[in-house]
Amino acid sequence: MLAIGARAPEFTLPDAQGNPVSLKSLLAHGPLVLYFYPADFTAGCTREACQIRDLYPQIEAAGMQVAGVSPQSPQSHRAFREKYHLPFILLSDADRCVVRMYGVRGPLGFGVRRATFLIDTAGQIVDAVAADLRIGVHARFVSRAASRGSASG
Repeated sequence: MLAIGARAPEFTLPDAQGNPVSLKSLLAHGPLVLYFYPADFTAGCTREACQIRDLYPQIEAAGMQVAGVSPQSPQSHRAFREKYHLPFILLSDADRCVVRMYGVRGPLGFGVRRATFLIDTAGQIVDAVAADLRIGVHARFVSRAASRGSASG
């Protein structure tokens, strides 16, 4: 997993509509909470996404953006966003290229670890957390980042 202080690798991935979205374009709107999750519609990932959804007004008030990354297709992401009313971007990393770049491959190189990064507008990782099974750790991380107004740097 990338370390705090590291430069966040640039990427471009399709969103739920199939439109290309780059890290640079996300950071143009403020600091970014970039979270990686294993799969749409699974119990843990749904809980995590809904917790972040519920924190979204606080995140937005802090001038921050949110993007979730997982290997599912844009169509799956679109259905997931619609079903759970997720107000943030979900990006499709079908070949797990960005997962590898951020060092969040699952055990033995399979799957995706549940990891969350806070990236400032200069593209530096300000904070990060990985907790595969403890979903609440990520919600607390996001809440803390938003409450401190985050890394607008």
